[in-house]
Amino acid sequence: MLSDIEIAQKCTLKPIVDIAAALGIAAGEIEQYGNFKGKLSLSLWDRIKSKPDGKLILVTAVNPTPAGEGKTTTTIGLGQAMSGLGKKAIIALREPSLGPVMGIKGGAAGGGYAQVVPMEDINLHFTGDIHAVTAANNLLSAAIDNHLHQGNRLGIDPRRITWKRCMDMNDRALRKIVTGLGGKSNGIPREDGFHITVASEVMAILCLASNIEDLKNRLGKIIIGYSYEKNPVSVSDLKVEGAMALLLKDAIKPNLIQSLEHTPALMHGGPFANIAHGCNSVTATKMALKLSDYVITEAGFGADLGAEKFFNIKCRLAGLKPDAAVLVATVRALKYNGGIQVNSLEQENIEALEKGFVNLEKHIENIHKFGVPVLVCVNIFPTDTGEEKNYMKQRCKSLGVPSAFSQVYTRGGEGGISLAENLIELTDRNKASFKPLYDINEPIKDKVEIIAREIYGAQGVNYSKDALQSIRRIERIGLDKMPVCMAKTQYSLSDNKKLLGAPENFKISVKNAVVSAGAGFIVVTAGDILTMPGLPKVPSSEKIDIDNDGRITGLF
Repeated sequence: MLSDIEIAQKCTLKPIVDIAAALGIAAGEIEQYGNFKGKLSLSLWDRIKSKPDGKLILVTAVNPTPAGEGKTTTTIGLGQAMSGLGKKAIIALREPSLGPVMGIKGGAAGGGYAQVVPMEDINLHFTGDIHAVTAANNLLSAAIDNHLHQGNRLGIDPRRITWKRCMDMNDRALRKIVTGLGGKSNGIPREDGFHITVASEVMAILCLASNIEDLKNRLGKIIIGYSYEKNPVSVSDLKVEGAMALLLKDAIKPNLIQSLEHTPALMHGGPFANIAHGCNSVTATKMALKLSDYVITEAGFGADLGAEKFFNIKCRLAGLKPDAAVLVATVRALKYNGGIQVNSLEQENIEALEKGFVNLEKHIENIHKFGVPVLVCVNIFPTDTGEEKNYMKQRCKSLGVPSAFSQVYTRGGEGGISLAENLIELTDRNKASFKPLYDINEPIKDKVEIIAREIYGAQGVNYSKDALQSIRRIERIGLDKMPVCMAKTQYSLSDNKKLLGAPENFKISVKNAVVSAGAGFIVVTAGDILTMPGLPKVPSSEKIDIDNDGRITGLF
């Protein structure tokens, strides 16, 4: 069987200008990055903004497991299937981070016969967007330290600087560092650290900004820390928002690529869903809605993280109204949630499947709370037995939820025809009545507790002393009337990755709260969560290589 990269390398790509032309995009509205990648000019929006919107479809999933669920693969395959049925569809995705590519998770270009291409470029440096975010983030860090060195006119307290440097790689050694060592000429010594770039507030801002002016205004609102008088200090106080926006002037433009079957895809932005809002850019999504009849997008990890933030943060802030959600599940994932070890998932086990089905059921219930109809996608693996597949179909039917089997990994768009047909029927028959879960004007703790209770199924929330102090500080400076962005483990509905299925009788432990004033949300950390991952014992980077002819191997 061919690997993902071998399948991608055998694909004959169309020139990106041809993909753009099929969408009605003029030659002057796309900037080519080689033959097969392009950036869409922001002026395109001015021309198309009065057009009616297509239908917005979110692809989400059950909580991720080591067995893999195939959410991105399903998103791409569904888009290909829609095109195969003669529908004008666009796939809208996030860009992959180099950290997971070189680590263990892998890329974000799909897999098998449901991929976006050129996958090597996408999974490596792509069009440089993430590097631009890194540069803008670290320009701000340099400006902060230079301000301290040059006399500290703003009275910034070095002990209360919350802004961190970033890089797009997994490097645990950089989580906590000390800067400014080596004498007076090297700056003021202080504790610092690194986020992975996709956890930077700059990345979140890039994905929520509507244009350069909005981008600049949002960058200026970033709070970098507090003064000795405990007052917030923002980027606008340091006067570097213009320079930061300049570094992002190309990164703000959505990237146009294609799938293996030439379905257009807008891939733009890459915030993580366990520490940020986990969705592609608002600009890309809005453009796609004007250029197609169906936009198939995804949000990171399980529905308790990505979908919740897509609905409560992205849709709320951007005025989007989703028409339906596709909830991806696998027999293997539900058996894992039922207590079966990874090495035994290929064996039929109806009892474990029944026990683990509660995870899927809880996610269905949660999506319905937003007024959005749900279609369950059962991503089929060769080891799934007839009895297991029949169980999935009958259980979904008993819940009154439509379901469809998908084989897009092995068959491409053809393997997603049933899924696409069911989705078309669902959106034609059921009109969404979308509404966010909470009012942003409610107190921070109330918003956190609504999410914990309604989405996670928790009995309540325990707050650490640091968390309570942080919440009071955010309220004191008047920045509490924002959505909440929960940072927690992706592996469980709770904040404990070992609690699988649909746990009960637990409480969420909130350790910290930080306001992302530029992005427009409050990050609340529950449990143990890292903003700078580490590499595994055997990272993927040990398998990746390139030969003298430029042929890349080992990239999935």
